[in-house]
Amino acid sequence: MNLAVRDISRGREIGSGEFRNAMRHLAGGVSVITAGRGDDISGMTVTSVASLAIEPATLTVAINRKASTLPLLLRYGAFGVNILTGGQAGIAERFTGKDGHKGAARFAGSSWTTGAFGVPLLKDALVAITCELEETIERHSHVIALGRVVHLAASEGDSSLAYWRGDYLAIERISGISRTAGGPLPTVHASDE
Repeated sequence: MNLAVRDISRGREIGSGEFRNAMRHLAGGVSVITAGRGDDISGMTVTSVASLAIEPATLTVAINRKASTLPLLLRYGAFGVNILTGGQAGIAERFTGKDGHKGAARFAGSSWTTGAFGVPLLKDALVAITCELEETIERHSHVIALGRVVHLAASEGDSSLAYWRGDYLAIERISGISRTAGGPLPTVHASDE
């Protein structure tokens, strides 16, 4: 494989606030990344999970170098990807760490099981995936983790949680109708047509 690294010419420097505001226009699926074993666990909310390859099944996730979950992911060589349902915005918020909870305290109030490599997995996630860490790539403020999928469990959930313009949205599929429903959490409907 050829890896090309090139020097990128610099134009106007884009500030972090400007870039963050622009990226808020990109809707992202919400997942909780988990790592560790036993009581030595942590997790974080991300919108950066992406499928890298189907064969072999491989995911990527971008993780801030300062995230408390990263050392556990590196130490244990595995991580969980818990894709959240539309009704799990509270779990997403808890794993942002904004409320001050750290480590194992973030897991309180939800039902968890232990997956391969001891990784914590959310029992009622839309999809719960266990990945073995294949490689990390360090770039700027983040580490890109490549994980080989070793196990997954998908539920029959009817909605998925997304993050767009600073808010959580529940995305539901209903036949023949596409609109936003009211309620405490905005819902976007995708038509089957």
